[in-house]
Amino acid sequence: MQFTLTDLWTHMGLFARLIVAMLGVMSLASLVVMAERLAVFRRSAADSRSFAQAMASVLAKGDLAGAGASKGGAGGHLGRVIGAGLTAFRIAPANRDLTVESVARALERQAQREVQSLKRGLNVLATVGSTAPFVGLLGTVMGIVNAFQSMALSGSGGLGTVSAGIAEALVTTAFGLLVAIPAVIAYNFLQGWVDARAVDLSESSNELLDVVARSAGGPAAS
Repeated sequence: MQFTLTDLWTHMGLFARLIVAMLGVMSLASLVVMAERLAVFRRSAADSRSFAQAMASVLAKGDLAGAGASKGGAGGHLGRVIGAGLTAFRIAPANRDLTVESVARALERQAQREVQSLKRGLNVLATVGSTAPFVGLLGTVMGIVNAFQSMALSGSGGLGTVSAGIAEALVTTAFGLLVAIPAVIAYNFLQGWVDARAVDLSESSNELLDVVARSAGGPAAS
C-alpha cells in the first residue's frame, strides 16, 4: 500500500471515513465563518471611519440635536452606537443630569448589542478549534483498535502487520489538527479585533458624553 491520501482513504474503514467526513464539515463551517466575519468587519470598519470623519465636524459645531436627526442610523458599529446616543439626547427632557444619564444608558445598550453582533459566529470557530483534535483522536484510537484486532485474527505479529492500519488511523489525528489550527488562529485574531472595537466604542461613548454634558440645557437635578 502506498501512503498517499487516496490510497489511505481507500483502505479506511467506515468509522474512519465518517470521522474524516465530520472533520470536513467542521472545516467548511469554520472557513465560511472566517470569510463572512472578515467581510463584515472590513465593511463595518470602513463605514465607522467614514462616520467618524463626518461626525467630527458636526459635533465640533455643538449641534447635537441636528446630528442626532441626520446621522443617527448609519456608519457601521460606531455610527449605530453614537446614533443611539444622539437620538436619546434629542428626545431627552430638559434636565442636564437626566439627559446625560439617558444618553449614557442608550450608548451602553447599543454598544453591547454591537459587540454581540460582531461576535456572531465566533463560537463556531471556538468549537471547531477545541473539538477537532479530539474528533481526530477518536478516529485514531478506533483505527488502532481495529489494527490490533486484525493482528489478533490473523495470528501473526510484528510492526509490519499493523503499520498500515496505524498509519491509516493517524491520518484522522493529522486531519483534526489541520482543521483545528486555522480555526484557533482565526478565532484569536477575530476575537482580538472585536475586543479592540469594544474599547473604541467605550472611548467614543465617553467622548460623546463629555460633549452632551457641556451642551445639555436645563437645570441640573438636585
